[in-house]
Amino acid sequence: MTTTWSPESWRSKPVLQVPDYPQAQELAAVEDQLKRFPPLVFAGEARRLKAELARVAHGEGFLLQGGDCAESFAEHHPDMIRDLFRVFLQMAVVLTYGAAQPVVKVGRIAGQFAKPRSAATESQGDTELPSYRGDIINAIEFEEGSRIPDPQRMLKAYRQSAATLNLLRAFAQGGYANLEHVHQWTLGFLKDSPQSHRYEALAERIGECLAFMRACGINADTTPQLHSTEFYTSHEALLLGYEQAMTRVDSTTGEWYDTAGHFLWIGDRTRQPDGAHVEFMRGIRNPIGLKCGPSMDADGLIRLIDILNPGDEAGRLTLICRFGADKIADHLPALVRRVKQEGRTVVWSCDPMHGNTIKAASGFKTRPFDRILNEARSFFQIHQSEGTHAGGVHIEMTGTNVTECTGGAVAITEADLSDRYHTHCDPRLNGDQALELAFLIAEELSRGRKAPEIPQAVSGL
Repeated sequence: MTTTWSPESWRSKPVLQVPDYPQAQELAAVEDQLKRFPPLVFAGEARRLKAELARVAHGEGFLLQGGDCAESFAEHHPDMIRDLFRVFLQMAVVLTYGAAQPVVKVGRIAGQFAKPRSAATESQGDTELPSYRGDIINAIEFEEGSRIPDPQRMLKAYRQSAATLNLLRAFAQGGYANLEHVHQWTLGFLKDSPQSHRYEALAERIGECLAFMRACGINADTTPQLHSTEFYTSHEALLLGYEQAMTRVDSTTGEWYDTAGHFLWIGDRTRQPDGAHVEFMRGIRNPIGLKCGPSMDADGLIRLIDILNPGDEAGRLTLICRFGADKIADHLPALVRRVKQEGRTVVWSCDPMHGNTIKAASGFKTRPFDRILNEARSFFQIHQSEGTHAGGVHIEMTGTNVTECTGGAVAITEADLSDRYHTHCDPRLNGDQALELAFLIAEELSRGRKAPEIPQAVSGL
């Protein structure tokens, strides 16, 4: 690995999961146009997120990262953005109480348009076409013309991301994030949940804390932190031409930042040490993530850490673990021990979604809620036994009432999957399932600290 880096140096490396555009001139013209567009996020915001993640790396915070599997152009609607943000806030409040630590909120939104695929083509009957790779590349309709990579889609993805970010900033800073409102929404969830008795004690304690603060004169009118919040965006840095076009020199530091999102990550399929994606990511100064799946070994992980974070900067690198409920105990402990032995400063986060995808008898891909819970529980238990900080969760979720993952308090069965199966790629937790997961993780977090534990009556994990 040479020390020379530039935003285009990735082009000299082997690259995977990047489409073959038929019109090279049109692609170059679109990328050149994107280079002249305003940044979507700012370097100062990315540095602020890195500072917050540094506290998580030192055991003083918790990362909540979640959102769509793959954003779509067709479903871009303010109500969907609002509903996701609302559930995110509810989850963050519950997790803040459970961890007794600040929660860093990072959405998979405003840029999560590209998806890696296990095969270059897919078939229906006797017809074989290129795989759908996300709306920024091609269309989901199984038609020959729809599956041709189209550079113009990058421009639409940019504009949709800008509109989404504009609305998210308004929600985060304009009063929608008022803590009192968020708690009332959560009480509404409890009223309708068949398993509400498992979570009522935790919700009551949050309510008591809010009442105590009001009695002390601490409220949304006197304390800005109670009616606004910091919310950051993230996506997988997969389509490198787009990421390069959005990479700019920060005028205050002279460093390169990818202004397409605050936080970017490398997927499990594109983390080759000598590959293009690792080459690109090593040079940008954003906080970044690295997906770690069952094929990752300890030596390989340390090599990647050396490349991506050679200065051991706290908050720079998040390791997002995605093994599967039946594999995490065989793989994660060795990685945790080696990173600890080497003295590396990272955020450990659990992705309990990607290793737990199955195919239902009906043909739908789904993720059983109990498997998601089991992987999360194992993640926290492993870190507790190793004396390290379980720093976060990374989930695919939506605020809408979809039926894509089975199980949960309102038990979705395989027969229910066809009712509201709307995902463009992988199954997501719906709003109720996501909040239920937050309650159960909050209980696990409370067990790992010395503050008074949540009563056994709400035991769920």
